[in-house]
Amino acid sequence: MSITNEIRTKVLIQALPYIQKYYNKVVVVKYGGNAMTDEKLKKSVIEDVVLLSLIGMKVVLIHGGGPEISDMLAKLGKKSEFIDGLRVTDKDTVEVVQMILAGKINKDLVNYVQVAGGRAIGLSGIDARIIEAQPINTKLGFAGDIISINPEPISELLNLGYIPVISTVACDKEGNAYNVNADTAAARIAGALNAESFISLTDVIGLLKDKDDPTSLISSVNVSEVKSLVKEGIISGGMIPKVECCCEAIRRGVKKVFIIDGRVPHSILIELLSDEGIGTMFS
Repeated sequence: MSITNEIRTKVLIQALPYIQKYYNKVVVVKYGGNAMTDEKLKKSVIEDVVLLSLIGMKVVLIHGGGPEISDMLAKLGKKSEFIDGLRVTDKDTVEVVQMILAGKINKDLVNYVQVAGGRAIGLSGIDARIIEAQPINTKLGFAGDIISINPEPISELLNLGYIPVISTVACDKEGNAYNVNADTAAARIAGALNAESFISLTDVIGLLKDKDDPTSLISSVNVSEVKSLVKEGIISGGMIPKVECCCEAIRRGVKKVFIIDGRVPHSILIELLSDEGIGTMFS
């Protein structure tokens, strides 16, 4: 056996127990950051998702698209406004959000999955009222606070062998559309599906003891430790809401949650199917 074949064999053997562990289990992937805008990384993420589906996992891909929304608003001569990191979403803006998220990005991703050999159906949170929302406050307009999740249509598609690709546009009973935070929506959907794992792709390598030292990665965190890590300043800034979403998913019954670096090719496979892992696991 050649060295190359021997390495391949070892990799496959190492992956076997993880494949068995996740077989027929739900894995929710929140897709964002550079991995959505870099074509090579996008191909890597989609290949990972399709592979996981083909070996028997029930994969749900949930996406946002903040940069694309801002780009389109700029083309339309409209400035993006944010309050505490949340987009101010007036009537015109929510129409752009719906067009970009539920339209272009969602269908592009569905195409990517199908070209890679997977079976995908694109949905938004409006479809079958998967995500029902209400206004967060009057200042933010149609920025939505999630009231409820309807997991039934997602589960039905998973049972038919499809990969649901879900954009985080929500609705209310009056038919208004809302822009909801993708991390929050993904965590809530993972909980409603009783997912085995929830993976958040980000532009950081994970949680660091020292933000300036990439070798100080914290590989595992219990949710009971999060408050003290915030007090110590280890979790700070934009990482706080992401970690809060991870904790929310755990509280809602997800077994394990991972923050991993979407800038690393095939990071999903490395995290789920190897002994080493790559990011920070919450449990």
